[in-house]
Amino acid sequence: MALVRSISAGNFGCRAGLTLSCSKEDGGTLGMMTFSTSSACWAENTPYLTSLAWCMHVKCAEFDILNSKLELFWEQQATGQGNAGVKSDPPKWSYNEALANVTTPPTVQLNATSQYLNTISLVSPSVYLVQWNILTNTQRETVNENTYGISMLIAGVGTPILLTGLAYAPITSSLIRRLKPYLVWPSIIGTYQVRPLPFLLGNALTVGQSLYIAGFIFLNIIFTSINYQSRQPNAWYSTKWREIMAYVLWRTGALAYIIGPLVFLFAGRNNFLLWLTNWSHSTYIILHRWVARVFCLQALIHSILAVILEKEEGSYAASVKEKYWVWGIVATVAVVILTFSSGLWVRSFSYELFLLGHIVFSVILLVGCWYHATDLYHFLGGYQTWVTTMASLWSFDRVARVARVAMVGLRRAKVTELGDGGYIKITVRGIRWGSEPGKYVYVYFPTINPLRPWENHPFSVLPTALLQANHSGSSSVSDAATTPPAADVEKHDPLREQIKPVPHTDIGLTIYVKRSAGMTRSLSSNDSLPVLLEGPYSSNSNRDILRCDRVLLIAGGIGITGILPFLKNHWNIKLAWSVKESAKCLVDDLDGAMAQLASPDKDVRVGSRINVNQLLAEEITAGWERVGVVVSGPAELCHDVGKTQFEFEVEAYSW
Repeated sequence: MALVRSISAGNFGCRAGLTLSCSKEDGGTLGMMTFSTSSACWAENTPYLTSLAWCMHVKCAEFDILNSKLELFWEQQATGQGNAGVKSDPPKWSYNEALANVTTPPTVQLNATSQYLNTISLVSPSVYLVQWNILTNTQRETVNENTYGISMLIAGVGTPILLTGLAYAPITSSLIRRLKPYLVWPSIIGTYQVRPLPFLLGNALTVGQSLYIAGFIFLNIIFTSINYQSRQPNAWYSTKWREIMAYVLWRTGALAYIIGPLVFLFAGRNNFLLWLTNWSHSTYIILHRWVARVFCLQALIHSILAVILEKEEGSYAASVKEKYWVWGIVATVAVVILTFSSGLWVRSFSYELFLLGHIVFSVILLVGCWYHATDLYHFLGGYQTWVTTMASLWSFDRVARVARVAMVGLRRAKVTELGDGGYIKITVRGIRWGSEPGKYVYVYFPTINPLRPWENHPFSVLPTALLQANHSGSSSVSDAATTPPAADVEKHDPLREQIKPVPHTDIGLTIYVKRSAGMTRSLSSNDSLPVLLEGPYSSNSNRDILRCDRVLLIAGGIGITGILPFLKNHWNIKLAWSVKESAKCLVDDLDGAMAQLASPDKDVRVGSRINVNQLLAEEITAGWERVGVVVSGPAELCHDVGKTQFEFEVEAYSW
């Protein structure tokens, strides 16, 4: 490429160049590069083709480059940049044919001030040097950008998979289990874990989440800062400072493109990492926000450096009119709005507004990134690959959501108001999703707010049959005893007479809701409310909990709905549940489910709190080798229980 640029671009890079006999005023542009000669002119011009062929023959000989590679380069770049997806005219000769037309070695020597190419000539050594310096360094920086960016992408995706594997590997599983109470579950800021920080600044990270985020930020800082190299003189930058700053400009932009798919992957409800790892959706949402902040910072550094460099070179006024610059501004503004409008205070003020804005500006970001790279480089550098990956991940998640809704179809729900405390019971018949714990569903009520039919919120789901009390039949022994001893066996089958009909149980799912601001505020008693269900999803991996010898379930208020399914999935359960007086209606309605537990394993309190420390101490003294604890309820309760050294799980949502 240095050979081509030495002949076609001259000493001053892309805005000057040697004039051929067929050159015109405008030979086309590629991003920042403006040519005075068209591809068709280069393809037919004998002095240009023979000069280039001879230069390649001489300069490439010392590198022992295969003839096939020289021919490939000739086909793709001798008359344009076909490797960037730019349509160009094929040369009238192949490389070998052009070289064969050089009958005698050229003697005309071009220099830095030459303007015309009218005969076969030798490239100016000074021009060749400055082009070689910048183009080889550009190639080197491109390799570094992709190496570092892909390394971060692999680390971002691979860390959850690796740690999940280590948690189940025979050699490391016990070590991981011992480290969890210290390196995974605790909050890094006091009692702020599930409950938000003051002034709605956000949610405090757990130690495990903070280690992941710190590692990711550290990698970004290192990979943005290392391994720059200057080669002066070069055709594009007159000083070492400008050259290095240009490389930082390129790298920050490239790293933003490459880690972009991670932002979209972590945000999805149908994130494939949820299927491959035991990390919860709430954790991935938190990581999504932090990776997005790094993405935004890289984009801002990239944009600020572009302004500084263009102003120093005196080309700012012209550059801001270019399409690539305008689309770059669009993408940068979009990512800044996405980042700073996603704070907890915004989501608390109006989650629906946040969600709609997030979708709109995400689309604008993708479009801006695509056209910024396409207008600047066409398809050189592979930037569109990363934009396509982002769009594919986002589209897959959206299509999967629609597919989940379509598989269930439109259903009719029975909505029942329980007491005066604002509690709602929603029953949807005919759905068979099993009784595995940790399931939740996003519910749409399209008729409650017809102007926002897409509005949805997550709720824990319970199999309706789980809520019904067990009914025992009469003793089969006494039934058998009533059969006459001398009765004819063919007429009186004792076994058949012992079989009793199983009491009817409703098939479906039940959701309990506490009215609050937003969509749930409009819920009221209804025997046939249209609903759409997107799910089921799983909030956490319960594998470790279900392997424990003893499972302790601790719930506060309506949090009981997140842990009741454990009653059907483990043989040794203890349940502790406390509610306010206003929630006694919940206790009454769930009496059937509570009846499955014997009194010693059930502690239900109305109007009084659970003594968490005493409860945990009792389990410690009971002598169980491995105890699992699941907590669902107010943030303070989750934090108090989180101090335990047992296997621990929180049933909660993050939004």
